[in-house]
Amino acid sequence: MPKTSARLLSLLSLLQARRDWPGALLAERLDISPRTVRRDVDRLRELGYPIVAFKGPDGGYRLDAGTELPPLLFDDEQAVALAVALQVAAGAGAGIGEAAMRALTTVRQVMPARLRHRVDTLRVTAVERLPPRRTEPRLDSKVLLALGAAVHAREELRFDYAPAYRPTTGDDPLPAPPRKVQPHHLVTWGGRWYLVAWDLDREDWRTFRADRITPRVPTGPRFVPRELPGGDVAAFVAARFRGADGSGGPLGHRDPGGSGGWPCRGEVILGLPAAAVAPYTHDGVVEELGPDRCRLSLGSWSWVGLAAALGGFDTDIEVVGPAELRDACAHLARRYTDAATTAPLG
Repeated sequence: MPKTSARLLSLLSLLQARRDWPGALLAERLDISPRTVRRDVDRLRELGYPIVAFKGPDGGYRLDAGTELPPLLFDDEQAVALAVALQVAAGAGAGIGEAAMRALTTVRQVMPARLRHRVDTLRVTAVERLPPRRTEPRLDSKVLLALGAAVHAREELRFDYAPAYRPTTGDDPLPAPPRKVQPHHLVTWGGRWYLVAWDLDREDWRTFRADRITPRVPTGPRFVPRELPGGDVAAFVAARFRGADGSGGPLGHRDPGGSGGWPCRGEVILGLPAAAVAPYTHDGVVEELGPDRCRLSLGSWSWVGLAAALGGFDTDIEVVGPAELRDACAHLARRYTDAATTAPLG
């Protein structure tokens, strides 16, 4: 950074730190002459900072109270990053929500009109959850902007939606037709971005992972927003990932290609009281069947993962369904049997 620019930033920082600064004290703090202070003040005035001089024995300068900063220069990626960070901070529950929204408003006011319009199209709701324990996929900021713009404009959206799991052998399946939705909210959950939308083909609410979305252009016609179940997007998304709909009712096994619940969901009967199971099933629904039996509905990202999670309960398990869960249990049983009977290497 050039010496003059660094000095100007230091001078501006000092002027913002207190109301009045005697000229001699500014010169001493910056290790420059009073004449250089006067020249630097004139440079800041040329940049749009209304610095006034006051007379007296300790004559000096002050940054005029209630002024607005001159326009800041951001490239598109910086504008998106700033808007996203401040909006997420506003809903992060860290006690800085009001300050974050004030900061977003202040920065927005001094942005060039083009960037301000793009930031206005991006509205994000942060849904808190425990920190993720996985490496999150990278999301293209252009996709985020396109989704935010469609939500803001209330325009129907068409996009290709990548499958959750790609086959490791054999030919790739035929590409699925594009999804057609009415986008309502853009949210974060567990470190990932999701689009909450009304699926026009399935006539139901869906949550779509943004990193799997490839928008198509142009967007569709404008629409009148529907009422989200429960009216609260944070509660709705949290309920979906607990395996419930927006009103709190249990979901059955749903289409993993864009549904709001877990891709794999099964139901079992455990030989344990409900009170002993419930504390360990944050995303499950537990129903008491008797003093020593309960029904558990639980979800996971894979059938084997679900079977392994159920195996963590030290009790007999009766699989109610679906068949995929039974197959996964049998697969794990064979794997564990082999592990128990195979001689150690070496």
